[in-house]
Amino acid sequence: MSNSESDTIAVLGAGVMGRSITALALGCGMHVMLVDVSENILQNARAEITEQLRHGQLMGAFPGSRAAGTLTTTLSSEGAADATAVIEAITEDASLKARVLAEISSTVPAGIPLITNTSGIPVAELAKSVQRPAELAGVHFMNPAYLIEMVEVVRGPQTGDDAMAAVLSFLGRLGKKTVVVRDAPGFVTSRLLHPMINEAARIVADGVASVESVDRLMHGCLGHPTGPLRTADLIGLDNLADALRLLAERTGNSTFEPCELLMEKVRLGDLGRKTGRGFYDYGEVLS
Repeated sequence: MSNSESDTIAVLGAGVMGRSITALALGCGMHVMLVDVSENILQNARAEITEQLRHGQLMGAFPGSRAAGTLTTTLSSEGAADATAVIEAITEDASLKARVLAEISSTVPAGIPLITNTSGIPVAELAKSVQRPAELAGVHFMNPAYLIEMVEVVRGPQTGDDAMAAVLSFLGRLGKKTVVVRDAPGFVTSRLLHPMINEAARIVADGVASVESVDRLMHGCLGHPTGPLRTADLIGLDNLADALRLLAERTGNSTFEPCELLMEKVRLGDLGRKTGRGFYDYGEVLS
């Protein structure tokens, strides 16, 4: 991978994580081609990414000596063939991810690393869909990607040395600290965090404590930065429910299934910050 600051990366999916990763890359001076199937989603994404860039700059998250990169939005992934890295950041649906990765792997030339931003789907499973499994690795960015400095890097059983070196170099240019883990359902962070959020929701449903009390205790007693339920709203409750179902399915542990309170909120469309309401009420729709 080139070290040129004019490198263009492709981000597939303009949802919560695609927008956050795009803001991160732009703030670090990279040019980004953001791909989605909906023009309306892309239009909304441009506005939110502008706000995220402004927020990141105010927080000192980006190199002060480097101008922001340029953003191109498109409905076609054809231009990804010229990218120096491709990040798939669509919803946490294994079949959809496999389909998108299969399509993009037939577009980009050999030697370009493919990164799947998955919170828990094994890389080995997704690698079955790509033409060159050695070039696929997982990177679990946390939201907001432009503020959280560490990422979980997942090396699949077929991921090659060259791809790992390219991915780690790329993440270094984004200012990220990295921890490489072996491939497994949920990896490390989701395997620990998502069941904790699920149990926090069960505690609320059982009437043991309020949402606010659970988060205050986890913050004040155990040092959790925001509390599990406020974190859930940031992740997106639909994304969280999907991830929990996948975790339950792939580990065979039924206690990982999303609890009824979480599923009720998903059915009502109260998905967290992106819809203006989840476990907390944010007063406005943010996407």
